[in-house]
Amino acid sequence: MLNFKRWLQLIMVCLSTATWVVPTLAADSDHVDALLVNPTLQLHDVLEKTIARNPMQASMQSREGMVTAKALIAHAILPSTPAMIVAHQNDGLTSGRNEREWLAEVELPIWLPNQRSNRLKVADAFQSNVAASRESIRLQVAGMLREALWDIAFNDNNLALASSKLELARNLQVDVEKRYQAGEMAKTDFMLAQQETLRAEREQLRAEAEVMHARHRYSLLTGLHELPSSYIETQSSLEDYSHSSIWMEAESKLDLAETERNLAQIESHENLQVLLNMRRTQGAFDNLSNDSVGLRLRIPFGGDTRAAPIKAAAEMGVGYALTEREKLRTALEAMMHEAEHNLSVSRVELTIATKQYEIAKESAKLAQKAFSLGETDLVSLLRVQAQTYDTERAFTTRQIQLQWDIARYNQVVGVLP
Repeated sequence: MLNFKRWLQLIMVCLSTATWVVPTLAADSDHVDALLVNPTLQLHDVLEKTIARNPMQASMQSREGMVTAKALIAHAILPSTPAMIVAHQNDGLTSGRNEREWLAEVELPIWLPNQRSNRLKVADAFQSNVAASRESIRLQVAGMLREALWDIAFNDNNLALASSKLELARNLQVDVEKRYQAGEMAKTDFMLAQQETLRAEREQLRAEAEVMHARHRYSLLTGLHELPSSYIETQSSLEDYSHSSIWMEAESKLDLAETERNLAQIESHENLQVLLNMRRTQGAFDNLSNDSVGLRLRIPFGGDTRAAPIKAAAEMGVGYALTEREKLRTALEAMMHEAEHNLSVSRVELTIATKQYEIAKESAKLAQKAFSLGETDLVSLLRVQAQTYDTERAFTTRQIQLQWDIARYNQVVGVLP
């Protein structure tokens, strides 16, 4: 059996080198997306560049500001902002006895039991959630990059096969035309060979278009017009998704929601207020003033009207986070099962396709020799060539699909390329 990884590396280099010289049919079009292979460019470098241009980075930067705000609130001296009251009162518009009063008062909120510690927990949970979200975005971008790269490999392989088929059809047409001109073959055979060439040209044209689309999607995603020298991955030894940053983000969201619920249980009650004041009064018909200092305590009552919506909103947050986590669990378990099953199926299919391809190549050689000796007709040769093309397509496609499935398995278990 062939060394499959070595075979893939060779075909990727060859196909990527072929992007330097765009095929003839594509050269006649204005729609050409060229990608060059950069031998120094690593897959990890491409991932970092792709992450940097991902639109979610703006959202993450705004959430970093929220982390700072949460920490500021948690470490504040007071649970909310203090207030100052300044008042003056006199009887100038009423009795006119020259009675006056000045008041300066400071209102200070008092921490509720465990309020500060729970705010600190919320700040830490929010910071952890932002960090988990950042890693989750990296993994999601890695998934998009993996799909884009292997989509290019898949379509490049189709283009290489289509180009090979076109070359074979053209050579056969030249051979049939010579034999037709020599009177050895009928005109219908020559016309049949022409039809095969035109069909191969159409397939190559479509394959070129798909390659252009795949390259353009890659460039839009990464902002690059270069490909890494290799993006073949080794299957991870992890057997589940518990270490996936996408799953860990869902866990951190639930933890944050539960921490916020605990804080809401406390802050659903209003803070007590301590009011310190200084008062100066001047009595009627008296120029002497009297200064005094006062202390007041404001104790709120009947907080159910205030508490109910706050507690309900916190419970909704927990319920939503729990729902999203369980939905993600179902999706990841399905993806995990499919990734494992697809890998096992691809390996078996590759074994079968390899045997079929070896047989088909030998059959094609015998059929071509028989046709050259006049022992078989053109229709039989074309049928054998079509079978050979199909088996070669199945073989090379299974080669790529197996590596693609490994990349998808690594994506599900949360391994970055």
